[in-house]
Amino acid sequence: MKAFYFWVIPVLLLFITCCLSQEDYNDITVASEAEENESEEEVTYSSPVPSGRVYLAESFDDPMVFKKKWIISEAKKDDTDENIAKYDGKWEVEPAQRHPLRGDLGLVMKSRAKHSAISAHLDRPFRFEDKPLVVQYEVNMQLGQECGGAYLKLLSHEEGPRGVDLHHFRDKTPYTIMFGPDKCGNDHKLHFIFRHKNPLNGTFSEKHCKKPKDRVEEPMKDKKPHLYTLIVRPDNSFEVKVDHKVVNEGSLLEDFYPEVNPPPFIDDPTDSQPEDWDDREKIPDPEAEKPEDWDEDAPAQLPDEDAVKPDGWLDELPQIIPDPTAKRPDDWDDDMDGEWEAPLVTNPLCKGAPGCGEWKRPMVPNPAYRGKWRPPMIDNPAYRGKWAPRKIPNPDYFHDEHPFKMMPISAVGFELWSMSDLILFDNILVTDDMTVAEQWAADTFDLKRKKLDQDTEGLIMRIISYTNAHPWLWALYLVVVALPLVLLLVFCCSSSQESAADAKKTDEVTLDAEGKEEEDEDCGANEGKGEGEEERGEEEDKEGVEEEEEGEDKAEAVGATEVGPERSSPRRRRLRKE
Repeated sequence: MKAFYFWVIPVLLLFITCCLSQEDYNDITVASEAEENESEEEVTYSSPVPSGRVYLAESFDDPMVFKKKWIISEAKKDDTDENIAKYDGKWEVEPAQRHPLRGDLGLVMKSRAKHSAISAHLDRPFRFEDKPLVVQYEVNMQLGQECGGAYLKLLSHEEGPRGVDLHHFRDKTPYTIMFGPDKCGNDHKLHFIFRHKNPLNGTFSEKHCKKPKDRVEEPMKDKKPHLYTLIVRPDNSFEVKVDHKVVNEGSLLEDFYPEVNPPPFIDDPTDSQPEDWDDREKIPDPEAEKPEDWDEDAPAQLPDEDAVKPDGWLDELPQIIPDPTAKRPDDWDDDMDGEWEAPLVTNPLCKGAPGCGEWKRPMVPNPAYRGKWRPPMIDNPAYRGKWAPRKIPNPDYFHDEHPFKMMPISAVGFELWSMSDLILFDNILVTDDMTVAEQWAADTFDLKRKKLDQDTEGLIMRIISYTNAHPWLWALYLVVVALPLVLLLVFCCSSSQESAADAKKTDEVTLDAEGKEEEDEDCGANEGKGEGEEERGEEEDKEGVEEEEEGEDKAEAVGATEVGPERSSPRRRRLRKE
């Protein structure tokens, strides 16, 4: 019967599969190829052209233009070992590794565990006046990200004929805004940092945006292109978007740390707490005295003097004994395993008795117990409140109502270090018009995601579409899937019944759920069990009694063996279980 099931299933599947003719297979293949061709026709890419006012629009589609415009840094980091100080990371312009659009290229950071820096001048400086700043670019971590950044720096404008020296672009090159993803370990960040100029002394300090309200780690590990957009407006508001979705927003004045404007008052650094200042709200009552009848040494519990030893208590018998049926394993080594001892089990002679061993009175709460005496707490008459230093005017205080008016920007650049290589950057845009950024994304990023969605749709979706046009295929799928499952269930059920029947026929010792041998009698050779055996023998003629008592004996055997591991070593427990 078993062989029949094993032969029927594959033969039946082969027969049903053959019902789908070669013509049907050809139709599915043709439909798939047609949809692929249609998808390729729908997603047509051409190098984007900005639709309005821009300061930088870079698609990296023309390698010759890239070589003229973008400058790889030749600088070195300060205070760094000479072997790793140089910015020697490699950059290339090439298509994406997966799901590329025809003709679409991007800037790829080729090196891992190296300092890499590259930058380009804007077409003209962006000045923070009456128009918003919109920065947008794509990042594709093609191998994921272990540890490192993929953020963009907007470099501060420097007056002079040459402006910013991009040939020596490095970590200390002044920037106005740093924006983009960064990750190391489980720490995922989406930076928006701007450098604020102190109006009193002209120094700069970094202001870090609060954490995004949404999770931002998925774009750093899904190996897909993602669009990052930053909008900073003249009214000091800002928005951060990922793939057109707002993930962070707020105000330059309120949602950055440290805050743009310092507090008007600060603690006086010269002020200190007086020695006689008492800041305790409650104190022990100095007039309280311990009562004379207070006994701190009285125990918390006492033996119950009213308790009486139950009738039938077997004082002379121990509650736990070594298992008399246990045998020393043949491979037991006293030098390696120690001296062998039989596991402990509940004394079967104690069955039916209220208890075995030395009887002790139960413990009850001691009515005279009061614990250690402590004086009650009262309000402190000398309490003067929590001390704090006095406030003085902040000598560094200023109030900047327009932090939007940052240092002008004249270049953009990537200054990175990463443990992952092949990070692809694409379609960098700096503009003051959000509609221009939206159109730029529609001509670039949106096409990539559309192509990605079509490519990942897969053959299954195409087969479903073809099946909808040929509904009879659904019945075929149902037969192919359901029939083997039914046959498998029938086979399993019949096997279980056969196993149960075989078990009833055999006289061999069986194992219970714990892996222990079932015994019809529990230590029947021991003294004190004869009466129980006679009672059970007298009731064997009653229907169902024998099975019920055997179940009770099995439960007692399991409970007894559970005590054993207290005395047996891990190896003894393992051997006993086996």
